Amino acid sequence: MDGSERRAYRVVGRVQGVGFRWWTRRTATALGLGGWARNEADGSVVVHASGSSEALDRLEEALGRGPVGGRVDRLEAISPEPGIPVDTFEIKA
Repeated sequence: MDGSERRAYRVVGRVQGVGFRWWTRRTATALGLGGWARNEADGSVVVHASGSSEALDRLEEALGRGPVGGRVDRLEAISPEPGIPVDTFEIKA
């Protein structure tokens, strides 16, 4: 895995209770990305990812669509936190 770039997003819409974090983990893992996804108290999901620029672009496109059963109203780029995992993609509580 490249791991040279880090990005983070806040996904707003119907993204909790629809398997969004698990779908994000499957998508990110398939793209060879590390990172994590976490539900937020405001109903959004925050995603932090690390890997190649191309793979991160593909994840961003996927996050903008979301899984079947979900609805993405807005995808916001936010500042990535330090220490994003590079070898695994985790679901945070």
